[in-house]
Amino acid sequence: MLRRALVKISGEALGTRGLAGESISLLVSQITEATALGVQIGIVLGGGNILRGRDLDLPAVRRPIRDRMGMLATVVNALAAADSLIAAGQSAVVLTATPMPGVAEHFRMETAREHLEGGKVVFLAGGTGHPYFTTDTAAALRALEIGADALLKATKVDGVYSADPVDNEDAVRYDALSYDQVLEQKLGVMDLTAITLCRENHLPVYVFDMRVPGNLARMLCGEPIGTRISGDAMRRDRPSDRVPS
Repeated sequence: MLRRALVKISGEALGTRGLAGESISLLVSQITEATALGVQIGIVLGGGNILRGRDLDLPAVRRPIRDRMGMLATVVNALAAADSLIAAGQSAVVLTATPMPGVAEHFRMETAREHLEGGKVVFLAGGTGHPYFTTDTAAALRALEIGADALLKATKVDGVYSADPVDNEDAVRYDALSYDQVLEQKLGVMDLTAITLCRENHLPVYVFDMRVPGNLARMLCGEPIGTRISGDAMRRDRPSDRVPS
């Protein structure tokens, strides 16, 4: 079982447009179940359900400003998720990359670790605090800073595929991959900076479908679900023949 994990969750997991109560309730139940195992959990949420800065059709607004708008969307999501967890009886706190007095605590590595050791779920919002970096990169960076045993990336599918399983019925799922395979095959699991950070610091990445109730707890307990990305894919580096669920 993992002792401490960083979970990267897309903003769309909280709603396709804006925030959806049902989606947040599912997230709360999964996290509550996971913390009951005694695992310390940090969470990086995307902001795509509200606003994805780089995709905005606003030519007059510079890219750094659009990126900062996207960072603010991740703070909105983190505040909603954290308060929903607190309402369910779970201690939680939001730390932001950019100081926001009166909104959330400013991120410091030592503060984040203290909160985790104190039993709080820690939401790490606001990206890296700098433009041009994705929330995947923020997740890899924060995972390393808090001393996570692994980075868990929650997606809409049950692992990494050779192609998009939605568009290609012949796509096959990998049980395990090396960092180099992900980069060489351009599998698009995470952006180049994020996967390189993980490779250089030997941080394993697990890709799984968090929409399935109980999957987060199963992943933390080491059950063989999803795809494992590490320095050596060992004997599991070939695609699985499992049918996509």
